[in-house]
Amino acid sequence: MKVILKADVKGSGKKGDILEVSEGYAKNFLLKKGLAELATASGINEIAQKKKADAFHRAEEIKAMQALAANLKGKEVTVSIRCGANGKVFGSVTAQQVADALSREGFDVDKKKIALGSGIKALGSYPTEVKLMEGISAQIVVNVVAE
Repeated sequence: MKVILKADVKGSGKKGDILEVSEGYAKNFLLKKGLAELATASGINEIAQKKKADAFHRAEEIKAMQALAANLKGKEVTVSIRCGANGKVFGSVTAQQVADALSREGFDVDKKKIALGSGIKALGSYPTEVKLMEGISAQIVVNVVAE
């Protein structure tokens, strides 16, 4: 019996998969619990269209992230931080401060995508990686100056 999964089923498949399962498993478990529906021609076509649309949107998102990475590559941003008289820095530079500096430059980057490592706790220039998406990243330079 062919069914279309409405939800992820451990050991069987993911949401949207079309499976050939035994009649008892389909009737007594999948259909009864609402985890699947019978595979009809219209349902199969709908799933195929949805997968095609998802693939198109994913490709567009990848293209946009690659363009953003190309624009960000080698960009320098300046972050000011409070400093004592002897050059001792109070606190450290956070990913949010770097994201705010990038937004002032016209780039919309989430703070979670900025990899600062162990943090920046001194004045100077630091190469930093912005991980936009799996496999797509850009190197920027963060200049830390005294306020």
